[in-house]
Amino acid sequence: MELHNNDSPCQQSEAEDRLSALTDDILLSILMRSGLITAARTSVLSTRWRNLPWLLPELNVDVKDFLSVPHPDPIEANDMHDAMVSLTKAVRSFFDKPRRESTLTNLQLKLYSINTFSSDIGPLVCDAIDSGLLKDLDLTILDETEPRDCNDPHMLRLADGMDHFFNAYPSVFHCLTRLSLHNVCFYELDMHHLLFDRCTQLKYLRLFHCDAGRGFLWKIDAPSSKLRVLELDTCCFGRLDLLCLPKLERLHWDTWESENAPLSFGSVPSLGELHLANGSELNQNVIKLSELLRGTTGIHTLTLDFIGENLWMQPEMKQLSSAFSKLRMLSILGIFVEFDLIWTTALLEAAPFVEILQVQVYDHLCDIDGEVRLQRFPERRSPRWEMDCRGSKNLLLRELQIICFKPLKQQLAFTRAMLERAPNLQKIILRDESCETCDDLGQPPPCSSAERLFPESKDEQERVVRRITDGVMFSGQVIFDDRKKL
Repeated sequence: MELHNNDSPCQQSEAEDRLSALTDDILLSILMRSGLITAARTSVLSTRWRNLPWLLPELNVDVKDFLSVPHPDPIEANDMHDAMVSLTKAVRSFFDKPRRESTLTNLQLKLYSINTFSSDIGPLVCDAIDSGLLKDLDLTILDETEPRDCNDPHMLRLADGMDHFFNAYPSVFHCLTRLSLHNVCFYELDMHHLLFDRCTQLKYLRLFHCDAGRGFLWKIDAPSSKLRVLELDTCCFGRLDLLCLPKLERLHWDTWESENAPLSFGSVPSLGELHLANGSELNQNVIKLSELLRGTTGIHTLTLDFIGENLWMQPEMKQLSSAFSKLRMLSILGIFVEFDLIWTTALLEAAPFVEILQVQVYDHLCDIDGEVRLQRFPERRSPRWEMDCRGSKNLLLRELQIICFKPLKQQLAFTRAMLERAPNLQKIILRDESCETCDDLGQPPPCSSAERLFPESKDEQERVVRRITDGVMFSGQVIFDDRKKL
């Protein structure tokens, strides 16, 4: 990596004098937060910095840092090729044995799946592992192709390249602790053998737009696995059965294509955080959340995101009591703006120990009921959960957050209902969040009424507070959080 220094000798001397007072630990801490390119450039600032980049205990190498500035959008093949050339040179330099003597405890490596470079990066990483210079590897194999533009041949080529890389350099399995894959098709691969039998040190796994077939049943039975976090985003699996993952702490599944419940739980004693996000599509059935959560006993943080579509779950209360017995934070996201919100109190009925409730309203001008959307999703229908929760109190609820708040009738009624059922509520946060796509449209709200606008002035906010608290005892705070002003 060629570096140029145009500073005068006087400027270099002043910089060196200021830096000479800092200890190596402080300088290394600064470099670890600055990225590989910045760390390399600092080696010419002063004699104190000259060898420090090769003493870093952790290193973050991201191929996107090596793209030309500016680079085209979308990123083209030749740009990815050039970035990988520069990345390979940088990795070779930082693993240079005469200079690299201390152990690199963690390497975060993000690269493009270009077969011509697997034979260059692979030996460098394997040699560092075999010589004891590298302890933990965080590997992300990127692909710039958008999911809508991916086809089976492209995804199969990526899978073949990944499989070849792992088979050619098996030492990678020995220290691979985090793995992220994009646009990989597992039709011809044994997922369980690759990700659990071979990656024995894996603690974090993320699959983005990966495919194994709509009818594929992925059973994970890995009693010796160290996996703590599993993230699935827009993956095509028929179903996921977590038979045994004793260390799993967090599961995030965003957008599934199964017609029925997409997963089931066996032995997951450490699972505490569960995030489920999906828009109810035309061919999908509603899910009994109590059946889906059967087998979980320690969930403390639950997120349900409906992405502005119809609810994909059936109304339940008492059936959820067991799964919700340790629930402390509940987030109900993506509720279409025209829907009533009172139905959410049915979930609180089964979760008496919840301390924080977060509700997000989905109000996007960029998401209209056009032909493309209606081909995939049914007509939106406001939920009709007729449940009497008036006698129930949530004594531990202390914080209520409403994201994308508007002073609409249903939102104000919901907030008042929460004040009545949560006598120990201490804080209500009303937050506005902008959408870049909606802002780019440059259109006014669907209705010119002030009810469709977030209250920004002090007078508007005071009126909202009065409408919420009129006739209700509330001594806590109402906080208006306008993110557009940040």
